[in-house]
Amino acid sequence: MNYTSNVIFGFERNCHHGTIIKHKEGDYMLRIGICDDSKEASFTTYFGLEKILENRNIEYVIYEFSSGEKFIEWHKKNKNEIDLLFLDIEMPGLNGMETAKLIREENDYLQIVFLTSHPDFVFDGYSVNALGYLLKPAKEEDLNKIITRTLLNLDKNEEEVFTCKNIDGIYRIPKKDILYFYSKARKVICVTRENNYEFYEKLNNIEESIKGNFVRIHQRYLVNSKAVRQIKSDTVLVDNIELPVSRTYQDKAVIELSRNLLN
Repeated sequence: MNYTSNVIFGFERNCHHGTIIKHKEGDYMLRIGICDDSKEASFTTYFGLEKILENRNIEYVIYEFSSGEKFIEWHKKNKNEIDLLFLDIEMPGLNGMETAKLIREENDYLQIVFLTSHPDFVFDGYSVNALGYLLKPAKEEDLNKIITRTLLNLDKNEEEVFTCKNIDGIYRIPKKDILYFYSKARKVICVTRENNYEFYEKLNNIEESIKGNFVRIHQRYLVNSKAVRQIKSDTVLVDNIELPVSRTYQDKAVIELSRNLLN
C-alpha cells in the first residue's frame, strides 16, 4: 500500500490512495471529501472512513478542505471528481448549508452528508437533498451505513452517468453535462464545459454502450444532441464549438439531430 505525505487544502495528512481491488460490491473507486474547519474533527472522520474502506476493500481517495470557500473554489474546477462530501454545518465564513446550496446550483449528483454537533440542524438538510446527517464525532457504524447508501445510490444513478477510468481514477460524469466525445489515437476524450476526461477506449464501443441522446457524426466524433445548437450540411455547432459531419454519417446524423432539436 502506498502512502504519500500531502498538504491538502489546509490539513496535512498521510493520504492513502488505495489499490484497485475486485470485490463483491463491484469495482468501485470512491472519491470522498471532508470539509470541516476543525482539524481534530476532520482527523476523526478521515481515519474512521479509512478503516471502513480498507475493511471493505474499496479503492478510495480522500480530500480534505478546511472551509466552505476552499471547497467551492476546488469544486468549480473539479465538478465530477468526488462522489461523497462530509460537510460541517458550523463553519466560519460560508457555513455548511450555504456551501451545500452553492454546490446544488452546479451539481445534482454529489452526495452530501452533514456533520453537526447540534441535532436541531437536521431538518435543514432536506432543502439540498442531503443523503443524511451525522452527529460529531462520527461513529464508525454510522459512517459504514453512509458508505453503503452511497454505493447503492451510485448503482441507481448508473443510467444517468457515463463512467470512465484513467490513471487518476474513476470518473462518473452526468450524461447531461457531456458535450461530445472524440477519438485521438488509442484514446477517447470526453468533453464537458468544465473539463476534458481522457482515457483508453474505442469510440465505437462508447457509441454501442452509451444510452441517451448521443449521435455519431464522424469517425472521430460522437455528440450529445441536446448540446447541438445548429445543424448544417457538413458541420454542427455544439455549444460554441463547430464539429465536422462526415459523408458516411451525414444522412443519418442530420435526421436524428434535427428530430432532437425540434423536440
